[in-house]
Amino acid sequence: MTIATSTKRSINWVNTLFFAGVHIGAIFAFFPNFFSWKAVGVALLLYWVTGGLGITLGFHRLVTHRSFQSPKWLEYLLVFFGTLACQGGPVEWIGTHRIHHLHSDQENDPHDSNQGFWWSHMGWLIYHRSDLSELPRFTKDIAEDPVYQFLEKYMILLQVALGIGLLLWGGWSFVFWGVFARIVWVWHCTWLVNSATHKFGYRSHESGDNSTNCWWVAILVFGEGWHNNHHAYQYSARHGLQWWEIDMTWMTIQLLQFLGLAKNVKLAGK
Repeated sequence: MTIATSTKRSINWVNTLFFAGVHIGAIFAFFPNFFSWKAVGVALLLYWVTGGLGITLGFHRLVTHRSFQSPKWLEYLLVFFGTLACQGGPVEWIGTHRIHHLHSDQENDPHDSNQGFWWSHMGWLIYHRSDLSELPRFTKDIAEDPVYQFLEKYMILLQVALGIGLLLWGGWSFVFWGVFARIVWVWHCTWLVNSATHKFGYRSHESGDNSTNCWWVAILVFGEGWHNNHHAYQYSARHGLQWWEIDMTWMTIQLLQFLGLAKNVKLAGK
């Protein structure tokens, strides 16, 4: 997501209060009345579905970079999962990330790591963005799609529907773990790609920015931590290029390829 740099920044109180409220809700998950291992299991499952299949596989590798092709029904399903991660609608997320690659660690990078760890991690999200008018230029392939428009418009209502389903299934413990705690965990894991993998780790390629390969972020976000590799070969479906660079999302793409659900898979250097 993108925020153009300016000398005057005004706080987006809607975003800020929303972030604060979800974090407070996550704290309740640890209260004895709301803790259960079943609820933790539900949260971990949704972490993989929304963060792994939704954000990493769907939003990022499939749609943002078009590193492989899939049937439209599968693309819509993965983008739906990504929308449940509550990181903004798919059109905004994808357009913002494309802008990030165009200006990585430069003035117009929304989460320019040169402005500090806090800024690149989440500070940029609590201010009004002056660049939203630029998003249509970067999302021409999806902006008019009615499914993307629906997910963009009803992101919060979809999360509410998920919460109601979890409440009916397992009570408030499922809600606090499956919605609040899970969202906060997926948020921070995703944000570490913007912050930690532009600060910690090693560099295998000269990518023209500060991107690094960070093994522990790769574990948390299903292979996205091999970020220097990704910035060097941003259209590659595989981010872990060495045998020790474990990339769970690449393994998922290989499985989809075996099943005939992933085609025209792009790889680094090919």
